[in-house]
Amino acid sequence: MNGVELGVESFGRDEDPLVLLAGAPTMLSWPDSLCERLASAGRRVVRYDLRDCGASTTHDPEAPAYNLGDLAADAAALVVELGAAAAHLGGVGVSGMVGQVAALTHPAAFTALTLVSTRPVAPGPVDDDLPDHDAATMEALLSRPMPDWTDRAAVAAFAADGAEGLGNDPEQARRTAARIWDRTPSRDSSVHQANQLALSFARLDCAPRWRERLSELRLPTLVVHGARDRFFPLGNGEALAAEIPGAKLVVLHDMGTALRDDAAGEVATAMLTL
Repeated sequence: MNGVELGVESFGRDEDPLVLLAGAPTMLSWPDSLCERLASAGRRVVRYDLRDCGASTTHDPEAPAYNLGDLAADAAALVVELGAAAAHLGGVGVSGMVGQVAALTHPAAFTALTLVSTRPVAPGPVDDDLPDHDAATMEALLSRPMPDWTDRAAVAAFAADGAEGLGNDPEQARRTAARIWDRTPSRDSSVHQANQLALSFARLDCAPRWRERLSELRLPTLVVHGARDRFFPLGNGEALAAEIPGAKLVVLHDMGTALRDDAAGEVATAMLTL
């Protein structure tokens, strides 16, 4: 598909309406608990890894030979590959950017949009009216020594250590990092690092801007954001909800950057009632 293979995992029955969840960058950014709740409510849930991560085709995470538009096209092509007429598309973090561009450039492929912990501009300098990463949090995170990326336990501990600063659950971060490590097919240190830190996306060509086009969206949209998010602070989610016509904003007061297991019920209910 589009010259690559994407790692996917399915929940629910093939004949049910499709909910397609893009990874950030791996599919494990969408908790099992949320996928299971959606499936039990009569949805076919498929979560997938972006290129250069997880079980998807990996060439060179340090120099991706594709752009944001290609990742958006992957989402639309995957709907067809899965045999669906259209899908409810979910994006979290960096894949929320994929979701926005996919909905704008392939509108016939999607019936609804869920955007979690993301913002309406690409990685890099932020617009003046949007809150940037919390400076103290980023300084603390970036000053930590890097682990041995080929050491599963060290990578999991590194993730847990950085979680609280981002408003996340350290033990959930530890478990997720270990599972990401287990699903990384390469023994190469740089591949493990890219999978854990979404480095491929940070090196991606994300031009052209799309924020100015958000008013063109005409599909039901849910914006979910954590009040404790210090990576993409809440004002980013508020801006998204304000600029997408009719969008619904759900603020989770105990959540930081990552979707929490204990928020699965509230988020699933909001997605199902779009």
